[in-house]
Amino acid sequence: MTSFNPFSLPNVFLSMLSLISLTAHAADPIPLYTVCENTTFSPNSIYQSNLKSLLSSFSSNANLEFYATAKGQNTSDPVYGLSNCRGDVTSQVCRECVEAAVKELTNKCSRQKVAVTWYDECILRYSNWSFLTTVDERPRIGFLNTQNVTDQDKFNQLLNMSMIASLTDLAREISDVSTGAKKFGTRQVNISAFQTLYNLLQCTPDLSGADCYTCLLDAINLVPWCCSGKQGGRIVFPSCNIRYELYPFYWIAATAPLPSPGLEPPPPDSVSGPKGKGKISPVVIIAIVVTIAASVVLVILAYCFLRRRARKKSDAINEESSKQSDGLLNYHAASEIPADFAVESLQFDFVTIEAATNKFSDDNKIGEGGFGKVYKGVLLDGKEIAVKRFSSKSLQGLEELKNEIILIAKLQHKNLVRLLGFGIEGGEKLLVYEFMPNKSLDIFIFDSKRRLLLDWKICYNIISGIARGLLYLREDSRLKIIHRDLKPGNVLLDHDMVAKISDFGMARIFYEKQNIANTKRIVGTYGYMAPEYAME
Repeated sequence: MTSFNPFSLPNVFLSMLSLISLTAHAADPIPLYTVCENTTFSPNSIYQSNLKSLLSSFSSNANLEFYATAKGQNTSDPVYGLSNCRGDVTSQVCRECVEAAVKELTNKCSRQKVAVTWYDECILRYSNWSFLTTVDERPRIGFLNTQNVTDQDKFNQLLNMSMIASLTDLAREISDVSTGAKKFGTRQVNISAFQTLYNLLQCTPDLSGADCYTCLLDAINLVPWCCSGKQGGRIVFPSCNIRYELYPFYWIAATAPLPSPGLEPPPPDSVSGPKGKGKISPVVIIAIVVTIAASVVLVILAYCFLRRRARKKSDAINEESSKQSDGLLNYHAASEIPADFAVESLQFDFVTIEAATNKFSDDNKIGEGGFGKVYKGVLLDGKEIAVKRFSSKSLQGLEELKNEIILIAKLQHKNLVRLLGFGIEGGEKLLVYEFMPNKSLDIFIFDSKRRLLLDWKICYNIISGIARGLLYLREDSRLKIIHRDLKPGNVLLDHDMVAKISDFGMARIFYEKQNIANTKRIVGTYGYMAPEYAME
């Protein structure tokens, strides 16, 4: 067994960080993510009554590490639910987390039949179908530690060789128990003289051993894709979750790591000290105390210095992002956006988009234009997206980005490409669209083989779709819009070859009853812009 040296600076530093983190953690449950599905129930319905009873029972049993129940099984609308706390937390922390989760779902999912919320310390879910004892991996959510490792290739290799292997072994150990037993475990893997990987795995106890093993392995397989090069990450499913960090994020004293197969603890005599004369002189004691005190002071000073420097860097980035976001919100307020439209609801985290596009890999690139590149991405829930990443050399800045978001937020039509969201962080400006699997019309027109796929019926539907989209933009929408660059490359095709007009970045807004607009320059592609706009 590896001995613990209390005078080691890294151990003192990690112990202090662990104490600070876990103390804060115990004081306030940390929310992670909440999902409210679309299926709704009517006010004053049987389901609402059963759900109210279910949530009340969660509050009454909030101190239990695992609690599963059902209400209204003899009615037409039963509801099933469970709560499960992290295996290392105290009953008090568990109770506070479950109570916070009940409030979260009551506030955010007040009309949904299916909902789940994850906290750092617990999970709470309910549904109108009996999910107990069933593996459920949807929705699947990933979280990244934003800090990168120094040597990513080496760390990824160690992650694959050490962390993944140990997690797989641990998954087998956890799952090799009967249904209803506690399925929680942690493991520590030394990856260098000064770094340790801390791993945690947990299933909801209603799963069988085999189902728990399957769920954990599926989560483990997402770690390299989700969190490559990051100092920490986690994958959470409704039925299980895993996490790794380079610092102790759980109560180590409460979660003794499971022993490796085939290893037994050494006998007590093997770790005992020398026998006989063991008195230590006062001088040695004083030297030890002074050394410890000096070490602690140095560690605290170093930690404060590094944190202050990191905070300054973070504040600078946040200030720039805040300026951009504030400008975006102000622009919307001045542009008569409907009162029920929330810009924040469209915003994606940069790390989410980065993970979806495999860090903007060239293999994911599906297009490139004057304003930047377009990448295909896949979110953790399996949804395909297209991400426009504006070039740092592009003349298009925040104004054009705001212009696209405003236009597509206001315009909804089956022949217009739908905007799913946007991302702004530092110098990064991103737009997230629905993915068009058949790409753009020019790929078919200018390819001798693909052109043969465009029979008369498909061509007619494409032309009709473009015409309907243009009619909506010019006449039927609350704005009058000239696209200014409606070329085949900006006509996208979905699964059914339905044409959708894209790229409103250079569009000129004409408000209702406004027929002319003064411009200092012509913007667009000659031959593809409205003739009256180009000439007049």
